[in-house]
Formats: sequence, structure tokens, C-alpha cells
Amino acid sequence: MKMNKLHLPLLGGALLTLALFSAPAWSYDVDLAARYAQMFAPAKEKATGKELHCLKPEGFMNMIKQGEPLVGLDIRTPVEVSVFNLALPGSLSIPIDELFLPENLARIPKDRPVVVLCKSGIRAGMAVVALRQLDFERVFALQGGFKALSDYLDPVTAYSPVPAPPAGK
Repeated sequence: MKMNKLHLPLLGGALLTLALFSAPAWSYDVDLAARYAQMFAPAKEKATGKELHCLKPEGFMNMIKQGEPLVGLDIRTPVEVSVFNLALPGSLSIPIDELFLPENLARIPKDRPVVVLCKSGIRAGMAVVALRQLDFERVFALQGGFKALSDYLDPVTAYSPVPAPPAGK
């Protein structure tokens, strides 16, 4: 189709209209982006895992062996939990799709470490970022999830009883 002088103003008007109505799609929450920038600023080089609140299976097991009063938070689906679950005393099982409901957020303690677990660590990492935005500072994602934990543990360690937390903690 050959364009003449009459089509140019129509085309220009259409482009202007498209640009005006498309602008909101290009915008984002500036305050939220600034909070993320602040949260991720210390995540440089070797400090990245620590600053992003990632916890390796070895660190998780050391916390348990030392009797640290931590809470395991399993965010897998009910079907995943029905296959095997976290046998840590005081642990919570809240599927990620229900995690941010007010009644479930109220169940998560802020006075002790909370280790968030899922199958591979991806959901846990996302949940930890979101929880930290809600002022849960002592939350950590188990790096690699249950898969990494089962790879780390030998059968004897995996099935040995978890020590009870020390009295008064």
C-alpha cells in the first residue's frame, strides 16, 4: 500500500496514542526497586550467598547438631510433603501459594532462624527474598533444597534422630 500525505497524520496519531497507552506497561514500582537495590547491594563476589541468606546443607546440619533453636519451613506442595517431610521438631509446612496469607505469616517466628526448604532451593530462594521484604530478617534458603540435603547426607546420618533442642531455648 502506497502512503500519501493524508495517511501520515493518521499514522502519527496512532503511534502517539499507542505510546501514551503503552507507557504504564513500561513503568515499575520505583520504591520497591530501590528496596531491592538496597537489599542486593552487599551481594558481591564471595559474600553473595551469605548476603542473599543462602545456607548450604552442611551449615544447616551444623545448626541442628549444635542445638540452635531454628525452625524449618517446608514450602513444598501437599503432594510433595506426602512423599517425605521434614522431621525437625517445631518445623512448619506451609505451601508457597499459602505462605503470604496473614494467618500463615503470623506462624513464622522472627526471634530465631528460619530455614526455608523446597525440592531444589529455587522456590525457597524466592520466598526468602519476599519474606525479607516483609521484615523477616532471620530467614535463610536451603541452597539446593531437599535434593542437595539428601546428596549431602549419608543414609546413617539422614535417618538418625535429630537431637532435641536444649531446655529453655
